[in-house]
Amino acid sequence: MAVILPHIEDANLTNYIPPAGEYEFFADEAHYEDKVKEWGLRAKKEYWYKDRTHQRLVTIKGYQTFGDTSSNHTIIIEFQDGNLSCIHPAYLKEMQSSNFGKELKQEPEAEKAEPKAEAPVKPAEPAVETKAPGKPAKEKKEKTAKLVLPDDKVHFTGKVKQFALSWNHFNEENDEVVVIEDLRIDGDEPIEVGLAWCSHSKTLKKFELSPGDDLDFNGKIVKKSLPKGKDVEDEAFLLDVSVPYKINNPSKIVKK
Repeated sequence: MAVILPHIEDANLTNYIPPAGEYEFFADEAHYEDKVKEWGLRAKKEYWYKDRTHQRLVTIKGYQTFGDTSSNHTIIIEFQDGNLSCIHPAYLKEMQSSNFGKELKQEPEAEKAEPKAEAPVKPAEPAVETKAPGKPAKEKKEKTAKLVLPDDKVHFTGKVKQFALSWNHFNEENDEVVVIEDLRIDGDEPIEVGLAWCSHSKTLKKFELSPGDDLDFNGKIVKKSLPKGKDVEDEAFLLDVSVPYKINNPSKIVKK
């Protein structure tokens, strides 16, 4: 009697987008859980990758940053056949929905764009007499020199300013963050940063931080403003200043 083999996904059906260059790995399980939560995903070992004709299980291997501010992430996923591919976090999140793919199977034909009716031309208004300009306007002050951020991990010193709540648009809820003041990048030529923020991860919670604590740590800094929390009732978590920079993956933390 013939043996019927299980159906194996044809890798040729998948349009792979291999990562260009190196990508970041997760430091540990806590780091993995923090990142997938930031992307709006549930922390688990495997996720669904869905297409019009098939679906496959994938694992998350790491991520890359992209854009001028290095504030956005591209997830690196691995298929069961070992192939790697890039995908946006929000798109992978959509694929986990049971309804995803039903719309893809029935793509409507593109509707022909109808030309918009031109708005009637208004009659020209009579010119208004203006007074001759007085003193020439003062030249705009030169903008403050843009802070050049290092691309790699560096060593920081700073002080805990407060804890705050930040709105996470992926899971539509507030996340707790740590706001750091007097932040400085150490080196041959120290760089004064000022204010920055980072996620109050499980790793940081082990240090039982309090406002006023001095910190030494390593990390990667990017230009990313802190999204303020919504409907914050506890005054201790209210934030009255703008925080323009974010610290990613703080490590080797020392509380003084």
